Amino acid sequence: MSGGDAKKLVRSPSGLRMVPEHRAARSPFGLDEPPWVPDKECPRCMQCDTKFDFITRKHHCRRCGKCFCDKCCSKKVPLPRMCFVDPVRQCAECALVSQKETEFYDKQLKVLMNGATFFVTLGTSDKSELMVCRLSNNQRYLVLDGDSHYEIEIIQISTVQILTEGFTPGGGNTRAIGMILQYKVPGSEEVMQMKFTAGEDFSCNKKLSAAWLAAMHKATKLLYESRDQ
Repeated sequence: MSGGDAKKLVRSPSGLRMVPEHRAARSPFGLDEPPWVPDKECPRCMQCDTKFDFITRKHHCRRCGKCFCDKCCSKKVPLPRMCFVDPVRQCAECALVSQKETEFYDKQLKVLMNGATFFVTLGTSDKSELMVCRLSNNQRYLVLDGDSHYEIEIIQISTVQILTEGFTPGGGNTRAIGMILQYKVPGSEEVMQMKFTAGEDFSCNKKLSAAWLAAMHKATKLLYESRDQ
């Protein structure tokens, strides 16, 4: 699991990026750099329609690749999903999305890597096992440790359903108490299922488990976006 994770520094038109030496080792949450709209195809800002000239220069958003004037593309925001070393220029819409993702990389990713404890049920079994579940440091595997040991490749996950309690018809707060995970077995079309349930005893910190599940919910959204790119 730890092999082949070496990285290299590369320069693209958008800036410096620290990327895995092998594409297979990239984070499942990553995004590819978009192709830039050719200069000849954008005589005007694609946001405010200002005409480009010697005074009004055009800039490309590093996230969407579209052309904008400086006013509409002035923010430099971190973009870890594309492995940029420094904050890069983005249009207002993309900058807002990237800023929201910063919380995942600054906080929720650490929660996933630190792990939480759940009772895990495999398939249709009626027996569960107490396991510590965490995301690997290279972000590519979900690692489960107990009496048994499992490593689920993130890119093989097909669906994630977060289980909650506390919902009432009139509204009210809900709390994540578990999840159902479906994933494909590498080399086959077989789909496996695991159920994760937060425990009720002292060995399971409910608050920590709920935070881990919330982070997993966000990670799933990013995973789907990366696949749909």
